[in-house]
Amino acid sequence: MKRFLATKGCLLLCFFAAARQKTDPWLEELLRKQASPLLLHVLNKPDNFQYQLIYTQIDRDKHNRPQFKHYFLNVDRNRYFNPASMVKMPVAFAALEKLNELKKKGVNKYTAMLTDSSYERQTRVLTDTSAANGLPSIAQYIRKIFLVSDNDAYNRLYEFIGQQTLNEKLWQKGYTDSRITRRFVTMNEEQNRHTNAIRFIQDGRLIYEQPAAYNPTPFDFSKKILTGKGHWNRNDSLINEPMDFTTHNNIPLEDLQQIAQSVLFPESVKPQQRFRLTEDDYRFLYRYMSELPRESKHPKYDTTEFFESYTKFFFFKADRGRIPPSIRAFNKTGWSYGFLTDVTYIVDFEHKVEFMLSGVIYVNSDGILNDNKYEYEQVGYPIFKETGQLIYQYELTRPRKHQPNLRKFQLNYQD
Repeated sequence: MKRFLATKGCLLLCFFAAARQKTDPWLEELLRKQASPLLLHVLNKPDNFQYQLIYTQIDRDKHNRPQFKHYFLNVDRNRYFNPASMVKMPVAFAALEKLNELKKKGVNKYTAMLTDSSYERQTRVLTDTSAANGLPSIAQYIRKIFLVSDNDAYNRLYEFIGQQTLNEKLWQKGYTDSRITRRFVTMNEEQNRHTNAIRFIQDGRLIYEQPAAYNPTPFDFSKKILTGKGHWNRNDSLINEPMDFTTHNNIPLEDLQQIAQSVLFPESVKPQQRFRLTEDDYRFLYRYMSELPRESKHPKYDTTEFFESYTKFFFFKADRGRIPPSIRAFNKTGWSYGFLTDVTYIVDFEHKVEFMLSGVIYVNSDGILNDNKYEYEQVGYPIFKETGQLIYQYELTRPRKHQPNLRKFQLNYQD
């Protein structure tokens, strides 16, 4: 009887574990059918590489309205991965939403935004040499976030929105498992709860002043999140214990996919899931989510460092090659602590192909974090490239009842 109960308990545990994880065998079979030895090696070791993949097919009806079908591979919203720069995407969207809600005459995304120092370890920003007029603005920060994943730009938008408002916006939209708790600069939990006073200036005149803010709302950190077998701390000492990510930023891959979809295709999600954006906001975001560093005039980038596919992981970054002019990737990427993430919408205007891919992989074979010894180049980027290529080749042959009209995403990158 005890043996039966033990077996029954094991089966229940296996059932609940499987229920948390989403996998469509069809998607795995599609990848395995033509996979390289490297991709097969990764697919055979899901626990080592902690990969998750969402492939979203898009089909249009006769009125060009998109319909979405999601396929999953090893997707588990309870399995933590460090989102790194992926948090910059919802922060950019939320910044524009807050700006629209201010309804202050003369304040828009192009208005000069000066950041003051209001609490310990905070810093001021009064100029921005990358901007055409030499002044910081929400528009300029968003450009830098999507073009090269600029950390300071993210910090300034985090400070403009405020930690409490930022998280409440995400939770109200249904992303209750998500949290954004910190800047990308060394600060403790309390310091990150405080955000700076901000002034909006026009022609040297103050038109709106936002006071410093504090988030009194507690986060639920009851679930411990430990990764790896060791890590280097801030004092450059090796600690032979897992790294603690309990209080770090956290957004499940499914949420990131839906957040991107809600902006690229706002009509495809419920009204409460949408960000309150203007038509100009949408056009602005589509441009900078897809523009390449070499196409940017302000900011101007050194393209030997910020090469064409610098932030385009799926079937581009691995060999730093040129992206075909008929293809655009509207996306955001993140990389840190051995985790690589990309959430992208791919459009091929020549072949009338469109689809979304969202993926994460962990490439840290020695299990030591913060040592900058990760297999990004050897494993991570090649896997993203091959996975993207395999899905793209399938999309080229996939029958569609109605050919998509993709004019909405054909943009002018010259102005």
